[in-house]
Amino acid sequence: MYTYPWYHWITFFFIYSFFGWIFESAYVSILQRRFVNRGFLRLPLLPLYGTGAVMMLWLSLPVQDSVVLVYLAGVVGATVLEYVTGYVMEKLFKIKYWDYSSQKFNFRGYICLSSSVAWGFLTIFLTEVIHKPIAEFVLGMNIWVETALLLIVGAAFAADTVVSVKEALDLGRALEAMTKMKAELDELQVQAALLRSEIAERLEGLSAAEVRAEAASRLTEVRADAAAKMTGAAARVADAAAHVAGVGVGAAAKVADAGVGAVAKVADVGAGAVAKVADVGAGAAAFVREHAQSEEALAARIRALSEKREALAGHMNFYRRDILRGNPSASSAQFASALKELREKANKKSDV
Repeated sequence: MYTYPWYHWITFFFIYSFFGWIFESAYVSILQRRFVNRGFLRLPLLPLYGTGAVMMLWLSLPVQDSVVLVYLAGVVGATVLEYVTGYVMEKLFKIKYWDYSSQKFNFRGYICLSSSVAWGFLTIFLTEVIHKPIAEFVLGMNIWVETALLLIVGAAFAADTVVSVKEALDLGRALEAMTKMKAELDELQVQAALLRSEIAERLEGLSAAEVRAEAASRLTEVRADAAAKMTGAAARVADAAAHVAGVGVGAAAKVADAGVGAVAKVADVGAGAVAKVADVGAGAAAFVREHAQSEEALAARIRALSEKREALAGHMNFYRRDILRGNPSASSAQFASALKELREKANKKSDV
């Protein structure tokens, strides 16, 4: 590995990861006006900077006599590393942990021209200024001291990485689950609104049916009363005619029969109308009862799903809260609403 043994490269990785954490945390803390433990891990390390520094040293060492080639090596190497890292992290964790979408000449938000230009200058600064004293320090360390430090820091780094990756994966799954639940809740609420609308329409129909039934009943009574009076008048006419001629008795009987038949027909028609209207009202009432039960079932599902989603969103442990607070510019096009909700909860819990 050029002029360094492998364990020195690991030491360089941790040193530059630490320096990267200092730079990023200071910069973001100033912007946020509060301390921000920047990065993915809980340790004061940013592996992207450590990996980038080691890679830039590897790429620039063969061309270290040419400043232009060192610059180009830094631009290409760091840009590729930033894009690949950002892409893989978003695919794994559902979150874009840095986003250059607001910058000009960006590509999918993972990289941008201004950042790439800065990486080139940082590579020159690294190789010409920063690395020389650090290399002298590392090369001058006792090998046993360096080994012991590497074992301690390496073990802590590995443990932190395992836990942080697990929490980040859980956070991504939570975002996905919350988004699906929100879509399901929206659909259930639409169904509930449609049911309420149908019930309201049937209730209006049921009220109209009751009014029609009452009107038909009264109309039947009026008609029956009128028919009864007609029958009485016909009977009196028949009696009078009977005194005049025996033939008139038969006619009067026919008139009376006709009057009674008319009354019966009127009553039958009125009763049939009332029965039909009553049937319509009963059907509407059954419809309303059935749909009201469906609405209650939907409301119960909505409550249960809302409680489940709230419990999922409220699970905000130390790692998850720090991941969200330590990456204030993190974004997610697919789960933007859920990410915003979780970030607000993380900020509230941290302020308590």
